Amino acid sequence: MAEAAQAENRPFQTEVRQLLKLMIHSLYSNKEIFLRELVSNASDALDKLRFEALSAPDLLKDDPELGITLTLDEDAGTISIADNGIGMSYEDVIDNLGTIAKSGTAEFLSRMSGDAKKDARLIGQFGVGFYSAFIVADEVTVESRRAGAPPEEGVRWQSRGEGEFSVEAISREQRGTTVTLHLKPDEREFAENLRVESLIGNYSDHIAFPVTLVSGDDEPRSVNTATALWTRSRSDVSDDEYKEFYKHLSHDFADPLLWSHNRVEGKREYTSLLYLPATAPYDLWNRDAPRGLKLYVQRVFIMDDAEQFLPLYLRFVKGVVDSSDLPLNVSRELLQQNADLKAMQSALTRRVLDMLKKLSGDADKYPGFWKQFGAVLKEGVIEDAANRDRLAKLLRFSSTHSAGAEQDQSLDDYLGRAAEGQDEIYYLIAENHATALASPHIERLKSAGTEVLLLTDRIDPWLVDALREYEGKTLVDASGADVAASGAGDISKDAFENEHKGLLKKIRKHLKERVETVTVSQRLVDSPACVVSGPDALSPQLKAMLEATGQALPESRPVLEINVGHPLVARLDAESDDERFASLANVLLDHALLAEGSQLDNPAEYLARINRLILEPVAADTSDE
Repeated sequence: MAEAAQAENRPFQTEVRQLLKLMIHSLYSNKEIFLRELVSNASDALDKLRFEALSAPDLLKDDPELGITLTLDEDAGTISIADNGIGMSYEDVIDNLGTIAKSGTAEFLSRMSGDAKKDARLIGQFGVGFYSAFIVADEVTVESRRAGAPPEEGVRWQSRGEGEFSVEAISREQRGTTVTLHLKPDEREFAENLRVESLIGNYSDHIAFPVTLVSGDDEPRSVNTATALWTRSRSDVSDDEYKEFYKHLSHDFADPLLWSHNRVEGKREYTSLLYLPATAPYDLWNRDAPRGLKLYVQRVFIMDDAEQFLPLYLRFVKGVVDSSDLPLNVSRELLQQNADLKAMQSALTRRVLDMLKKLSGDADKYPGFWKQFGAVLKEGVIEDAANRDRLAKLLRFSSTHSAGAEQDQSLDDYLGRAAEGQDEIYYLIAENHATALASPHIERLKSAGTEVLLLTDRIDPWLVDALREYEGKTLVDASGADVAASGAGDISKDAFENEHKGLLKKIRKHLKERVETVTVSQRLVDSPACVVSGPDALSPQLKAMLEATGQALPESRPVLEINVGHPLVARLDAESDDERFASLANVLLDHALLAEGSQLDNPAEYLARINRLILEPVAADTSDE
């Protein structure tokens, strides 16, 4: 460490400089968040030390009582947050406080909306809570020493938030970290005793370590309960305390929608406190992002993201599990092999699904939850066969029953409106709601008053493949070739085919390279034609998604269904010119493909064909003059 004897000046990375500028000049709507974030960081440092001390008890030998101390100096205008936790080395300080590697700054900045209040709410969620100190301070000093390191390996970090920081080696007797904020002149309220005590009561009372306040000549005093909230009886914890603990746990500013606090006794003993958030985390769709519950064993912190306790599709759930049975030296690898884990995961999953069932009955809250997390729950229908029926009751869809695109109809709602004797649940998969609602495939069903679910999420093709039935009713794709059209009348399809076999034969001849066959439709009312997939063919949406991933797919051609009662089909039937008939037949197919949201293989050829058909009558009129 000799080369670090003198202060070394280093620039912040570009993204950190942007973040500091934002903190200093923009985020004033929730200034007091800095204290919550810094106390939370201190608590995490204490948790990490206690965990490391399980295998290295000497780390605690010189100072076994863990805690956090807030020191206020109104005259100097400073506030210090000190902990005797794990601490940082010289390299740790540079990595954690000066670069983007550990801060999540780039992702934070990409989510900025320009709304200072909303942007402030993202601070802790992205792991950039330390920098919130610059909202109220014009200079920040951090002194630290890693637990187990000698006193001469202490380190001091300083910055005014102006693009660079200094770092130097110092001698520090105490392990842990002290963060000192030199408050801006108009922010000195945060060095006042009553103001800070009030903030600790609001934001950090649940911290499981004692928080001691030192101010002027007053006696140092504890300003929090210092009892792990989940170890207390439910009747002793207020709703406000539950909400603030959630915010500490998740770094979310919004209140949770629902929580469940339970103690299990018997063969397995553990306590769980689970939360359903109101808004999705920024990395919800990154299935490899850290996730899971905070794990304690006999009230000793073990790990932050214990993903083994809940399935992947419940990755948005926040909470704590405190086990009395797991060994204190448990690791992620040992968790995978633990015989009790599977039973705990099953029980905790059911607990969350019970919470979701309860929430689904709240007409005010559940629509907002579904909008944020509905597509993730659909993953569960696909991946969790054991809980598929429970999850199916939580699903919400848009349908032909409701005018808007909101996904607000349950499968039970659908069955409650179905005609007596209807054994099918009809659905249609489309690129978007407008395309689905205008689809030719569902014209006869809509005309007959038969409801159709309109599925527009990218995951829906896999959803319906996994959920083949519900309450004994079969899910049927309304675009499939084998759909029995409701209300088609008494005339059989074979009779229609025989009556128009000449037209069908002629269309098949001209479209033989593009379609599997051409048939008379009983599903169409207003449209001249539609294309359908065979029973074993991939839907157009699924085919497009698989092709986008570069997968080679077996070649397949659609079936073209025509509406023989439509004027355009009648016009086609009356066309005697073979070349013009071919053009009209191809246009009929192209329009059917466009109506279902498919891309044409050769748009230029389609446009040329349309232009030719439009201009031909004009050319004929000119030649007659």
